[in-house]
Amino acid sequence: MQFNYKRLIPDQFTILLTFVVVIATLLPAQGRGEIVVDWSSKIAIALLFFLHGARLSRQAIFQGITHWKIHIVIFCITFIIFPLIGILLRPVLEPLMTPTLYLGFLYLCMLPGTVQSAIAFTSMARGNLAAAICNASASSMIGIFVTPLLVALVLTDFSDQIPSINLMSVLKIIVQLFVPFIIGHLLRPYLGEFLLRNKLLVKIVDQGSILLVVYAAFSHAVNEGLWHETPLSALIAVFFVSALILTIALGASHFIAKALGFNLADRITILFCGSKKSLASGLPMAQVIFAGMPIGSIILPLMIFHQLQLMACAVIANKLGKRPLSAEEIETEKVTA
Repeated sequence: MQFNYKRLIPDQFTILLTFVVVIATLLPAQGRGEIVVDWSSKIAIALLFFLHGARLSRQAIFQGITHWKIHIVIFCITFIIFPLIGILLRPVLEPLMTPTLYLGFLYLCMLPGTVQSAIAFTSMARGNLAAAICNASASSMIGIFVTPLLVALVLTDFSDQIPSINLMSVLKIIVQLFVPFIIGHLLRPYLGEFLLRNKLLVKIVDQGSILLVVYAAFSHAVNEGLWHETPLSALIAVFFVSALILTIALGASHFIAKALGFNLADRITILFCGSKKSLASGLPMAQVIFAGMPIGSIILPLMIFHQLQLMACAVIANKLGKRPLSAEEIETEKVTA
């Protein structure tokens, strides 16, 4: 069995992310330009979640929602086990990096899972795709409410730095993310076919929105002295700690799913939905939750973790996807043929 090592090469989007960080470092938005970029990023994120809502079919939601056991396990990994990992690693992490970077890791651990990549890897590895579609989409929406709550409960040691998480903060997140999603979903009967025919346009808006948010965040951070306050040793630590947290999350997802007796298809879904963290949700929420703080250094762990999870899951999904068909899978193919 040969593995396609091209999967380990950073994709175009990751290269663009790196390029945007470099541009923000050399040419950060300043003055009125920073205000324009900030508002443009908010509008772009609202458009991004509008398109998420318009693309998600109601049939996909109801098809996977009945498998409640798998959803409970994934949500527990995403919103309970992940935060515990960040908290338990504190004695190890704090001496290795700046307080803001550690705050970024804690925030990373409280985020919802990804949507597109979790579904894509589950499909590639022949997992329970219906459950993956339902869970990944639900995780993104539930995270709008759960992540601010977790931040308020867990990050008490940073209360002197973080703006208080109140009803207004949650409402801002709902207005920016959830409302556009609902409007997009309600308009799906009118926009669904257009979006299917224009996948390139959707991809440009999808990735462009995130790139704009990254530029806005790093421009602000550079203006506040991000690279002067972050030593090289701390950046190296961010990379290795991201790899450590990802390894723990993948291992926990695998062993929990196996211990609870899920079949292979469900274990694959739990693995890819439970171990991933959303860049698309994490960036806009960080703008609201950490308003006035150096967001660039807070989201840096998320950006590095994002790339590592894509590379690691590509390797795993490729290996699982090439396994021989089981008797159960052969029977399923006969039924659906």
